[in-house]
Amino acid sequence: MAKTIKLSSLFLLTISLLFIGCQYNVKDHTKPKVDETLVNKHLLHDYKPIAENGNINVVIEIPAGTLEKCEVDKTSGDLSLEEIDGKPRIVQYLAYPANYGMIPQTYLPKELGGDGDPLDVIVLGDASEKGSVIECKLIGIMKMVDRGEQDDKLIAVKIDSPFNEINSIKELNTQFKGVCVILETWFENYKGPNKVEVMGFEEKEFAENILQEAINEYKKK
Repeated sequence: MAKTIKLSSLFLLTISLLFIGCQYNVKDHTKPKVDETLVNKHLLHDYKPIAENGNINVVIEIPAGTLEKCEVDKTSGDLSLEEIDGKPRIVQYLAYPANYGMIPQTYLPKELGGDGDPLDVIVLGDASEKGSVIECKLIGIMKMVDRGEQDDKLIAVKIDSPFNEINSIKELNTQFKGVCVILETWFENYKGPNKVEVMGFEEKEFAENILQEAINEYKKK
């Protein structure tokens, strides 16, 4: 009788352990629920250009310190490596001195001084993750001509960086001497000699007017 009870107890203990093990395995291997609001977003169409507090939203296409030339595909909304003649486009110069990206829901045609694409933005601060959408503060614009066509670049600062206190190009030149010189030198040379010319810098008000034009053109398009 004692032997029968002992075997029964052992049997029940074994069944219990198997049940617990099954519960653990099911829980351990079940995929976590995914927040559908954070996936499958179109980087051009599904983010607002301006945040509620008045700052701009920037899609980071090229992190500071990298050489790969990536861009958002306007049709798919995905970020991909640019290609030239079937080969990946890699900058043959020093790495990008700042983050580079675009403002979603913007479009500036050539007749208004753009290049027919969303507005380009240079973002001063530490490197941001490629494909991330970050909030930045607009401070000005760099006037630029690329192989005969106007291709201006907005200039913004990361709000969680040492540049956060900067509100204008004038303040940037006073508190961070040499930054504009670095940007001008880099952009005039990264594609090779005599292809790009920087025509100077304008302040925040000028940049905001360009941004508003690009937002209006996007809505029309």
